[in-house]
This record gives sequence, C-alpha cells and structure tokens, in this order.
Amino acid sequence: MSNRKTVPTNCRFCGYQCGLIATVEDGRVLKVQPDANRFPYNAEIMRGCKRWPMIAEVMDHPQRINYPLKRVGERGSGQWERISWEQALDEIADRLQSLKEEFGPEVLATSIGGPHTTFWPLHRFLSLFGSPNNMGIGQICWNPGIWVNSITYGWPVDNELYPDKTECAILWGINPSQSDNSLFWHAVQEFAGSGKKLIVVDPRCTGTAEIAHLWLPVRPGTDAVLALGLLHVIVKENLYDQDFVSKWCHGFEQLVNHLTIYSPSYVEEITGVKAEDVIETARLYAQNTPACLYSGRGIDQLGLNSFPAHRALAILRAITGNLDVAGASHLGEMPDFFSELELELSEPFAEKKPQSVSQEKLSLQSYQGYAKLRELTMKHNKRLPMRYLTSAHPNRVWKAMLTGDPYPIRSMIVMASNPLLTQADTELIYRALKSLDLLVVLELFETPTAMLADYILPSAGVLERPILETKAGVANTAYGGDQAVEPYYERRPDFYFWKGLGLRLGQEEEWPWETYQEALEYSLSPLGYSWEDFSLFGLYVDENRYKKYQEPDAEGHPHGFATNSGKVEIYSEFLKEIGGDPLPSPRQLPAGEKDFPLILMSGARFQPYYASSYHQLERFRRMHPEPIVEMGPETGKRLGIDEGCLVDVETERGKGRFRAQFTTMCEDVLSVEYGWWYPEMKASEPELGGIWLSNANLLTSGDFETSDPLVGTWTYNGISCRIRKA
Repeated sequence: MSNRKTVPTNCRFCGYQCGLIATVEDGRVLKVQPDANRFPYNAEIMRGCKRWPMIAEVMDHPQRINYPLKRVGERGSGQWERISWEQALDEIADRLQSLKEEFGPEVLATSIGGPHTTFWPLHRFLSLFGSPNNMGIGQICWNPGIWVNSITYGWPVDNELYPDKTECAILWGINPSQSDNSLFWHAVQEFAGSGKKLIVVDPRCTGTAEIAHLWLPVRPGTDAVLALGLLHVIVKENLYDQDFVSKWCHGFEQLVNHLTIYSPSYVEEITGVKAEDVIETARLYAQNTPACLYSGRGIDQLGLNSFPAHRALAILRAITGNLDVAGASHLGEMPDFFSELELELSEPFAEKKPQSVSQEKLSLQSYQGYAKLRELTMKHNKRLPMRYLTSAHPNRVWKAMLTGDPYPIRSMIVMASNPLLTQADTELIYRALKSLDLLVVLELFETPTAMLADYILPSAGVLERPILETKAGVANTAYGGDQAVEPYYERRPDFYFWKGLGLRLGQEEEWPWETYQEALEYSLSPLGYSWEDFSLFGLYVDENRYKKYQEPDAEGHPHGFATNSGKVEIYSEFLKEIGGDPLPSPRQLPAGEKDFPLILMSGARFQPYYASSYHQLERFRRMHPEPIVEMGPETGKRLGIDEGCLVDVETERGKGRFRAQFTTMCEDVLSVEYGWWYPEMKASEPELGGIWLSNANLLTSGDFETSDPLVGTWTYNGISCRIRKA
C-alpha cells in the first residue's frame, strides 16, 4: 500500500519563500510544484525561476553535508572524521567555555548570510553568552537605507510599484531582471509596457534599463551628486509639493542654499549623465505622482558616498510628496507579533553596555548610536531591530583575530555564510580564520570557509525545516510555512544547534521550547494563531495605511514623524548632534591612478546562482559556466581586449581571472561577477575549491579606516583597477 502524499510547504532558494506542494513518499521528496492556493503571486514568480525545479536534486545532492564532521588533520587539510551531534555540541561548548573564562565573552564572533536560515536563535545565544560581535554584510546591504530613512522619516519605508496606481518609477542601483525580486520584475515589466515612465539609474545598461524610458549611466560613486542634481531642478522650477514641504518638512531653506552648485551642467561633468536627462528625469518624477523610487545594493556599496546618496534619495521622495502615499511608498509598522528584537533578547543585553570591536569608532552602527535613535522611534512606540544595526564591522573582527586589538577574538561560528567569498579582502579573512582556536561552520555544502573549520555541522535546508520571514521587524508582515519532511540523514535546523549549545552553557531557562515549531508558534501567539493554522495559509499582512503622520494621537494632535522636529528632517538635527552632515554632502572621488586607471564594480549577480550558492549544480553550470567581467565595447577595443577572451582584473589588493563580455555601460568601467568558486576543485589547501582564481573579493578592501564613519560602509563600487589579457 502506497504511503505517497502531498504536503504544503515553502521554497527557500530566495527571500520570497514561495508556496509549494511537495509529493512525499517514505520521507523523501519526489517532486514539487507551485501552490497557487496559499500565495496568489506564486505562478508569476515561479514561471521564470530556474531554482525551485532543482529542489529534489539539491536535497539529496552528493556534495551535501549529511553528518557532523570534526577536523583530524591540519586546518584546511580536508581530513575529517564523522562524529555524533552530542559529541560535537559537548566539545564545542567546552571549548567556548574555556575561551570565555580566559578572554571574556567577546572572544566569540559569528558570521551570518542568508537566506538559508533564521537568525534570531543565533542572536539569542549571543545575548546570553555575552558577546556583541555578531557580524554580517549589513554595512553594505540593507543597513544604510534603514538608518537613513529612520533618521529622516522616523522609521523605514517600503516602496510601492503598482502598475494601476504608480505614474512614474525610478529604479536606482537595482536590477530585478537578474536579482531575486521576481514578482517585482513582473510588475516592472507590466508598468513599462503600459507606457508609463520608467527611469533606471545604473552604470550598466541592464535588462531592466533596456525596457526603460530613460537610462541614466551614472559613473560609479557619483550617485549622490546625481540625486542632488535632480533636487536642484525640482526646487529651481518649483516642482516640489509646496503644501507638504511647508507643513511637514524641516530645513527646506537650508536645502535650497545647499543645492546651488548642483546644476545640470555640473552634474553632467561629475556623473557623466547628460544635463538634459537630469532635467527630464526631475520633471518626470516630480510631475507624475504618485511616483516610486527604489534603490538597491548599488547604492549601499559606495563607501563614503553611500550615506549621502541615501539621504539625497530620501529627501527627493519627501519633497515631491511621494512619502506614505499609495503607489509611491508607505512607512512601515512594528509587528503585531513578537519581533526578532524581542526573541533575540537584545534589549536586556544592551543594558549591560556591550562593547563590540567597532563600538567606539562608529557614530551610528553601534549600541550608543542605536540607543540615541531609539529615543526618537519610541515617540511612536517603535523599536528597530538591534543586532543587525549594531553588528560589528567585519574588518575590525578579522584584525582583532590577528592582533588582539581591542581584545582577542579567538573563535567564530559561521552560519549560512561563506565569508571567504562574500566578505571584502579574502586574503585577510583567510589569515584570520587560519589563526583561530575554534571555527565552527553550519552549512548545506562544504564551502571554502567550511574547508578551514574545526567542525562542520549539517544544516537542514529547503523543505527540511519550518520557515518564517518577518522582514527583521520593520514591517507588520510574516510569511512562511512548515517543513515537508524530516531532515534527511543527520541534518538539523540551526535552532537545535543554538539551543543545544545554550543548554550546555547554563542557558536552560531561556530555551523553553522543545521544537523549532513551538518557538515559531510562540512568536505568532499575539495573533492567536497556532503554527499549524498559520502554515495553512502562510501569510500575515496588515493592510497599509497612508498619510499616518496626519492621524490624531491621544490628545488629538497629528502624529507627525518620529524625529527631533516631528517632521521629515531634510536638515537632520540628529546627524548634526552626532557630528554628521545635516545635509547630504558627497565626498570627492579620488583622481584616477596611473597604474590603475579604470573603475571597478565588484557585486554583479547573475541567474541562476544566489550569491555564492548552487555552483555545485551541473544544470546551473551549463546555463552560466564561467565568471564574467563586463565592459563597454569601446573600452575593450581601446585596451586590446577581445570579447570572450580570458582576462586578469587587478587592483592594489589582488587579481582574479574572468571571461570578457561586452555590454552597453559606462566606458572605463569594469563590472566583475560576485561569488564565484569551483566546487569541483580540491576541497583542501591550497586550492580550497578554487577560491584564489575568480573570486571578486580578492580585489576588494573593507578597511575600517577608509569606511564611512557613521555606518561603516566600505567601497565595492568605485575601486581603481586595471585589466590585462590572461
């Protein structure tokens, strides 16, 4: 008698977590198909997705980590022995306790990525252990925009592009034709096909730019100047929303004076964008409302110019009346359920005044910066996620491992992250990881970082674990669902690792849930849902309200904005108080160097991969077999580069080999593919899965001393480089 059944579950190959129906027999997934009942947008997303059909193969791929492994040879030798989970947890807990007794709780750092797992259990463990040194890539992905919008508006903003409502759209440094915003990409295509004005700002003529009314090829690093140029035109021609500005904006007069120099001709000289296109873009955006303005990692990765670019975009959205308006944007709300902030026990931990390795060096990305902004967000009884916005600066973590300054970091736990590929300055990271007393990696596959570990622990992956996505607590949204099967072999959800470690280190009272499902059910309990009930539909979304700043408070006064002035802070009193620029002030880019005359962008992603993931899959490698470097055809011709030839791209930090590909983009600019390695190569020293061949982060630097002093953003877009035939 067959025990075949179908089970509602979710994909986990990107942040959408699309609903699936899995066909299961004897605890194994035979096939999956989209579930149209739970998520109505599934069909649109999954129609063009190349990942979800690979789920059954990924679940039982021969290179998956299936059992706990302990290093028995030299670090990086590739020599392992299989051990039990109990032995692994016992030994890791003992070593952490010994290191803590010798050096203090700061001795432990963690590295996170995504989207394979949920991070609050890790942060909960760290809070109880006493370490402030959680680390990721937030400084160049997500954090800058969250900080800027919270400072300017009092809370982060979600942008909206609704083809039936939105009249104009600017996509700035974002390329949904290749990124994972599949649903968004369908909306962009529908919008552009309707004849409405789509404007794309990007040094490359991406697939998104190809369908746009206007493509603005901005020189890398000059985005803030371009944004200020748009503001100059809007203010000079009186195209701003005068009613909103007069009632709800603080510092407009200072802005007017500040914009004087950013004429279209000056902007063209600095950015390369034609003056007439600057003027047309400003008029289209200001005169066709509601208009949305999206920005992506392209803005987050500009180093010193990332923060002023975000500030200029926030002001642009506000003075045109495109803030908290349907079809343009809305200010988010705190969740109705328990947020990550509460689950990770950050607030009681912060009362102990923790000192991360970058605590005293950054004005914002620190516990004191968070506490100061919290005073403002609490005007509306809101609290931002803490661990992400106080995460330690990676460069300071790596150097503390090597130097002991400001204190020793001798251990690291890496979860759903591969820092040898995804963090700046691979050579520095390699030396730092090699120096550790304890390196633990929780992973799906043996990545180059895992190859250097003392212990590799097998993470449960797609369909093997329940999932719940909550946008880190900056919106009243939750989506996800239950697992389809029990984890294969001896894989476990990461929750069990953190709980098991905590129980061995005196945290028994703080891990009351027997299973991960129980913990998730607790997080949703204020909604009155059981986990089983939630998984049936898998989505909780509060209906958006608009112009919330006009709603009356308990005393009948308008709520306003959670800022010093109660208004949108064009001129930021908050930034002035902490020594920052109250108005966006771009930094001048360094002059071109004789030995490195070109400009490098180092973060390009290409389907079907997800960052550094899934290079093991033969079908994906056939689709996209080699790492590429893009350049304009004139640049290639001038440098003697033939399309399709192998080239070495070099910076002061190192070099990598790529296949040359010509495309329409800014001249004298190169764009290298991110996250490339070779899983078919030897999984030990010296090859480490080909980490030293075509890894974009061989070319980058995350030096703390040259990073933005507010958030710690380093430069990925705008690096001096050169290129030669291989």
